[in-house]
Amino acid sequence: MAKVIKHQFFFPHPPEAVWDYLTKPELMQLWLMKNDFQPITGFDFQFRTNPIPSLDFDGIVYCKVLEVVPFKKLSYSWKSGPGGGKITLDSVVVWKLQPTDKGTELFLEHSGFAKKENLSFYNGLADGWVKNIQKMANHLNAAQHGNTNA
Repeated sequence: MAKVIKHQFFFPHPPEAVWDYLTKPELMQLWLMKNDFQPITGFDFQFRTNPIPSLDFDGIVYCKVLEVVPFKKLSYSWKSGPGGGKITLDSVVVWKLQPTDKGTELFLEHSGFAKKENLSFYNGLADGWVKNIQKMANHLNAAQHGNTNA
């Protein structure tokens, strides 16, 4: 049975500010990973981090932008594996932003954990996304207060 990671976060910031952290490579790197992202449908990009041998993860996430609706929705494929061109996780990340009177609700859905071998990725990412989104919140809050050393 396929597992899906779903999280909801609130930011006391406008959608445009949150969107920047989802779409600008230099800001994405602050809370997620090094990348060569561009918010262009069909654009292939990579996230890069240190390999995690225990997860059979070589440190590279191969992605393709699937949908871009500025300030509202972003989705991309998220594929990874042990290296040598082998992909063991073929998943999709969807971000949705909803403006509120006091800021932005951010919804994350990461789906595609269909194989038994994806269970460790699922468990790691379910917690990892929360930690990374907290990093994003810290940077947003620091930027709002003029402190760039988040």
